[in-house]
Amino acid sequence: MPPVITVSKVSKTYASGFRALDEVDLQIRRGEIFALLGPNGAGKTTLISVICGIVTPSSGHVSVDGHDIIGDYRAARSMVGLVPQELTTDAFESVWNTVSFSRGLFGKAPNPAHIESVLKSLSLWDKKDNKVMTLSGGMKRRLLIAKALSHEPRVLFLDEPTAGVDVRLRRDMWELVRSLRATGVTIILTTHYIDEAQEMADRIGVISKGRIILVEDKIELMRKLGKKQLHLTLASPLAAVPAELAAYGLELASEGTQLVYTYDAADAGEGVGAGGAHAATGRADLIALLKDLESAGIEFQDLQTTQRSLEDIFVDLVREH
Repeated sequence: MPPVITVSKVSKTYASGFRALDEVDLQIRRGEIFALLGPNGAGKTTLISVICGIVTPSSGHVSVDGHDIIGDYRAARSMVGLVPQELTTDAFESVWNTVSFSRGLFGKAPNPAHIESVLKSLSLWDKKDNKVMTLSGGMKRRLLIAKALSHEPRVLFLDEPTAGVDVRLRRDMWELVRSLRATGVTIILTTHYIDEAQEMADRIGVISKGRIILVEDKIELMRKLGKKQLHLTLASPLAAVPAELAAYGLELASEGTQLVYTYDAADAGEGVGAGGAHAATGRADLIALLKDLESAGIEFQDLQTTQRSLEDIFVDLVREH
C-alpha cells in the first residue's frame, strides 16, 4: 500500500538565513500513529507546517494521498486536519459555531450530526452553546481537536496536543486518538512527553537540527536500542569487582551492595564462560554470569532486570547527533 504522506528532499531556509529543514525524506504509512520527536528548535513544527501547506518549502516535494501540496493544494489540504500548539480561537464565538465554521472553510456542506459526534467524543457537547472565552485551558485544547476534525480529514496532525492539560485529560485524549486510528485516520503526533510516544505510537521518527536522524518501528527500536540491566543485590558488600569477572563489564553500586550488568537484549551472544577473553553481550551470557558468580563465591539475595526507556534512547540519539 502506498504511503499516505511522502516528503522528498524538503528543505526550508528562512529570510534570516536560518535553515529549519535540511533535505528531509519521510514517508508516513496509511492508518498508523507516527510520533515525531525532537528537541526545541529541531524543525518539528516547521515540517508539519510544510506538509499542511502553511509554510512553503524552499525546495523538495510533498504529497498527501497522491496530491501535491502546491500543485494540487485544495485536494491536499482537504485531506489534512491540524491541531496547533497555540490556542487560537475566537473567544466570543460559541463552541458549536466555531467548529461548524471550521468545517465550512473546507467547502464541506453542513453536517450537524458529524459536529455533534465530534463534540460528544471530546466531552464538549454540554459546552456547545458556551462562548470559547469561558472554557478552561483543557477544554480549549479539545476544541482545537474538534475544529481539526470538523471536515472529516484522513490525516490528523497533533502538535503537542496535551501540553498544559492534566493527567486524566491526557489519558482521555490517548483513547480518542486510538479510536480515530481505528476508523482509518492517520495520526502524526509531536510531543515533549516521551511516555506519550511510547504509549501510543506505531513508529518513531527523531528530528534534530532539521534532519531526520532515525525512523523505526517502536517495538524494533526498543529491541535494538533498549539496553537491559541486571541488578544483583549481594549478600555481602564487595570492595571491588573480582578480576575473573572483568569480562562482563560489571559495575558496583549502592556502596558495593549491588552488581549491575548491562547487556544487549537483542543479541543472544555466545556466552563467555568462566575466565572468558571477550566482552559479554546478550541474554545467553546471563547464565554464564550467574555460574561465574557462584564460582567466585559471590552470593546474591535478589535480582531485578530493567530496560532503557524510549526517553533514554531519545536523549542518547540527540546527544550523539
